[in-house]
Amino acid sequence: MKLLAKTNQIYLAFSLVIYLFAGLAFYQVVRIMIYREVESRLRVERLDFEAYIRLHKVWSDSTYFVENKIDVDPVGAHTPQTESFTDTLIRNRYDNELMPFRQFTFYVPIQGITHRVSIRKSLIQSYQLMEVITATMAACLGLLLLGTFWFQGKLSGRLWHPFYETLSRIKRFNLANATPLQLDKPEINEFRELNEVLRKMGDKMQQDYRSLKEFTENASHEIQTPLALINAKVEQLIQSEKLTETQGRWIEAIYQASRRMARLNQGLLLLAKIENHQFTDNQTIDLTALLTEKLEDMDEVLQHKKIAVDIRNSEPFVVPLPAALAESLVTNLVNNAIKHNHPEGRVELLSHADKLWFSNTGSSLTTDPERLFERFKKEGGSPDSVGLGLAIIKEICDNYGLQVHYQETNSWHRFCISPKPETA
Repeated sequence: MKLLAKTNQIYLAFSLVIYLFAGLAFYQVVRIMIYREVESRLRVERLDFEAYIRLHKVWSDSTYFVENKIDVDPVGAHTPQTESFTDTLIRNRYDNELMPFRQFTFYVPIQGITHRVSIRKSLIQSYQLMEVITATMAACLGLLLLGTFWFQGKLSGRLWHPFYETLSRIKRFNLANATPLQLDKPEINEFRELNEVLRKMGDKMQQDYRSLKEFTENASHEIQTPLALINAKVEQLIQSEKLTETQGRWIEAIYQASRRMARLNQGLLLLAKIENHQFTDNQTIDLTALLTEKLEDMDEVLQHKKIAVDIRNSEPFVVPLPAALAESLVTNLVNNAIKHNHPEGRVELLSHADKLWFSNTGSSLTTDPERLFERFKKEGGSPDSVGLGLAIIKEICDNYGLQVHYQETNSWHRFCISPKPETA
């Protein structure tokens, strides 16, 4: 949910609650004022009634022509004599409907006998007035709420326009480009300070990216050269006839260590380049065809280990990947399947348009499957492995819209590659 939508939603809910309480309070105030007015008129009629009694010493119903307006009834001497206001309903004799009245009850002595007097006044007009006032108030508050909500949306849209413009430019910003992050200087101080901080961060990130890129490129060149020289000189020493058996073992160990260091250097540099998104030339790659071709290239090694290859239901599994990374992913998958397989084992390739399974037989996994894709996490103690193959596969998938999963079933080690699900 967008920030403006969330803000407007909270504002609307808060306004509805406030307007509801305001409407109820206004209704109660109007009701109290109307009741006070009716009760004041009833008190005046009480004064008129008492004046009439003092003048005539007796009460006659014929003096009032409004139906049920006043009742006078004698009561006992011990009856509590407290005046009170109450609401009551009286049936209209013309249309037989119940009508609301406000009733004032008090006690007056007439000819030495205490009488209870009940004076009533119709509330029909007052209720109609309250309904009109309430409807008018509700309409005004509703229009005010809608107008305020509309104005708030328009105002917020204009106020937050610099923020969305900044967000759009950050989305288009690419570290690999030499163009620095260009941001406006809006009038609002907070947005201007935010843009200034983001601009400085962008410049620092570009500088760090260039430094890291230069380091990886220099390291790739400067480290590989002496390693290649060491390997070449060690190979010459191995071919020498003057070495003793002990010296030969030492030189062989040096040679294997230098080769392992070279592979380790290449793997770490490749991981650094993938993390820095230095591979940008995406191509449409059919991983199924590439894996099939790689298995054919490794046919001699597979035959030597007596590993059978089973390729079935192989529909093209097409993904956007740089060609170099696709080759690295396939090579590491095949090398892992051969290295951790056992003699007379099997390798299986199964693919559909949206998923690819690459499986191999092998010994049961002894480490935690969740940590299998970590760097330098090796299964077994093979001296030829540097523990980066599966980490490279995971890094490629994570950075190029793919996901890889591992599962072990009955000594079968299965790797499943599929596109990442799209998220909103």
